[in-house]
Amino acid sequence: MRRVALPLGLAGLALLHAGPAATWLPSVRRRLPGIAGVGDPGHVALTFDDGPHPDSTPRFLDELERLNCHATFFVLGELLERHQWLGRRIVAEGHELAVHGWRHDNALLALPGRQAADIGRTVELVRAVGGCAAWYRPPYGALSLEALVSARMRGLRPVLWTAWGRDWEAAATPGSVLATVAAGLRGGATVVLHDSDHASVPGSWRSALSALPALVDRCRLMGLNVGPLRDHGVGARSYNGTTPLSR
Repeated sequence: MRRVALPLGLAGLALLHAGPAATWLPSVRRRLPGIAGVGDPGHVALTFDDGPHPDSTPRFLDELERLNCHATFFVLGELLERHQWLGRRIVAEGHELAVHGWRHDNALLALPGRQAADIGRTVELVRAVGGCAAWYRPPYGALSLEALVSARMRGLRPVLWTAWGRDWEAAATPGSVLATVAAGLRGGATVVLHDSDHASVPGSWRSALSALPALVDRCRLMGLNVGPLRDHGVGARSYNGTTPLSR
């Protein structure tokens, strides 16, 4: 019995560890609107991952200023540490800093204790450069139990996305990014793009940057405000008597 119980016990621990990662699946996220980032049906949350990078992030900031639009930037601690001036610029221009982890590592493959330490380091750094650190999104959208618990203990709310542009792919173009986002673009959506190619194909950020004006214009033509997660009302039960969209 002991020989059987040990493998079963290990399997149970592995399932417990990896269980939250099921939220990566759209079918699961639809049942968890708070994790997915479903918010005010009159608003779209615009978010960026994998920065800040001096070659690309300033271009996104310039374009967002031209569009009179704010966003949430999920930053990597190792990049923010090198480019703290850029983190301060993000905050000074009215955008929001959020936690993406210290490195772009898959939480499901990390050694025990690594995610807790890395999330803690990133939170402290974000706050040191002037951010409030309210949100957490794991790299690859892969939540582990340790990452989930660590984020909550640090006062972070995990949020993934309802629409993405697949802008990290080698074949991505501004048109493909816009079309892919548009498939999930509706009131209450949280959109994820990337302001850095730190963890993707070199230069891939250019497609997202070029698609950004048309994306913001499309939202506004739909009568939707575009802004950061702090203005999105993530997880609220209802707005003006309506139920937030869950798909």
